[in-house]
Amino acid sequence: MGTRRKARECALQILFQWDVHGDTEHWLEGYWEQRRVAPDVQAFTERLVYGAMAHREELDVLIGNSATNWTVDRMPIVDRNILRLSLYELIWVPDVPAKVTVNEAIELAKAFADEEAKRFINGILDKVLRDDPRLESKRQEMALEEVKGQG
Repeated sequence: MGTRRKARECALQILFQWDVHGDTEHWLEGYWEQRRVAPDVQAFTERLVYGAMAHREELDVLIGNSATNWTVDRMPIVDRNILRLSLYELIWVPDVPAKVTVNEAIELAKAFADEEAKRFINGILDKVLRDDPRLESKRQEMALEEVKGQG
């Protein structure tokens, strides 16, 4: 398993616990003690976790505005945290291509959610990717990749 894929899985598990318990203060150290990982995995995990936590309100508004007939608090905990994690990565982690982020979100949904979640998550990410002005450079990057793939 790739370093960043493992980091995303850890980040999802941590965000799930954070969503349930409301903080990470008492159990985050224990999480790392139970899951010995390479330093780069832990570093990328923490970058994603702390970023998603710091931007949670903004991410939830973005998710809510993009989800038809759903409120964020009614979504399954796994689904909303895959979305928080992935949207944080799309918007605030510029070195990861959008296609990679979306594909990794689908892989997380395959591993931790149900079949319907894959389509739901993909739809939200596609809508945000298409509409959010902060993602213009990633849209251009995807368009260039498509052209290269056709040529």
